[in-house]
Amino acid sequence: MQSISVQQLREREGVPLVDVREPDEYAAGHVPGAVNMPMSTLGEHLDELPEGPFDVICQVGGRSARVVEALTARGMDATNIEGGTGAWAEAGYGLEH
Repeated sequence: MQSISVQQLREREGVPLVDVREPDEYAAGHVPGAVNMPMSTLGEHLDELPEGPFDVICQVGGRSARVVEALTARGMDATNIEGGTGAWAEAGYGLEH
């Protein structure tokens, strides 16, 4: 499974970021530019995922890792963000609300 750190995420440009947390978690604070597609409903919205490479984030990295494994098995180019939104905030990077 491909994964990168929040520091690497911060330096990336032009790669879509999908936040798989539930809407209330996303609303409480998310990485700027992240699009919310909850893991619980992702199976119904596979056609809405970006074409080409994209990153997947959750709160601590567990849900996003499971999503990346499943999407990679379907031939998608997904990368997990290690430590998730929590690590992003702990690194002192700002969140959008």
